[in-house]
Amino acid sequence: MIAFLPGPVRAVISFLLYVLNTFFWCTILFPVAFAKFILPIRAWRKFCEKILNGIVSNWIFCNNLNLKITSNIDWDVTGLDTLKRDEWYLVLANHQSWVDILVLQKIFHKKIPMLKFFLKKELIWVPVLGLAWWALDFPFMKRYSREITKKRPELKGKDIEITRRACKKFKTVPVSIMNFVEGTRFTTGKHRRQESPYNHLLKPKAGGVAFVLAAMGEHLNHVLDITIVYPTGPKSFWTLLCGKISHIKVRVKSLPLTGEILGDYFEDREFRERYHNWLNTLWNEKDRRIETMMQF
Repeated sequence: MIAFLPGPVRAVISFLLYVLNTFFWCTILFPVAFAKFILPIRAWRKFCEKILNGIVSNWIFCNNLNLKITSNIDWDVTGLDTLKRDEWYLVLANHQSWVDILVLQKIFHKKIPMLKFFLKKELIWVPVLGLAWWALDFPFMKRYSREITKKRPELKGKDIEITRRACKKFKTVPVSIMNFVEGTRFTTGKHRRQESPYNHLLKPKAGGVAFVLAAMGEHLNHVLDITIVYPTGPKSFWTLLCGKISHIKVRVKSLPLTGEILGDYFEDREFRERYHNWLNTLWNEKDRRIETMMQF
């Protein structure tokens, strides 16, 4: 709609629309979250959660509208037909840009339950968004490294226990738990430093997914394997705002939960080996899929 404007002008308008949209819905979200917090009655909290989810859905709708009027993107998306809003999903995706989050919110809007990310505990202090994430029950994690647990053995297993407590809220209301398996955005520099065996991916980090499966495995219905490709190469958020992303491809593949990924990752060595084989196979297939998607 405003494609005739110069890229930087379009970017400023789009960015302001994102900011205004976020602040507007947060002014409604925060009072509802406060009402939910001060009255610890299950029925009341479920009612408030429905309102909160509706607010987020409207926020995503407005973000998608912003994307539509400020960009001219050719979307090539497959694999959405069998998805349901009343099931539990673990969503795994490759990660190239912060644009990925907007892409996922756009294609999954009203197709599956709201996406929720595991966040570092420190992110709760991010202005506005940190409070919004807390209000929406996004799980904040505290991870303990091997070095720390060696020095303080009493902390061993604490991080998975924190994850289990955070996931308790996800067991009564359908949710989609999002995980960028590489743990960081793909860059050629990171790819080179890692000596990654994949052409288009960083090495997958098994721990984050294993934490979710250990805490939520019996409640999940499917794993969604998401492959995101920008055919002309990874794009930045600024590039999106300027309207310079013209084509986005996404492939959604629903996978069953099997014995390969359900088990005690932290204590069962044989299961851990099966799980690593499953994840490496998934990543090999994704790498080949990206190669194919970039050619057509």
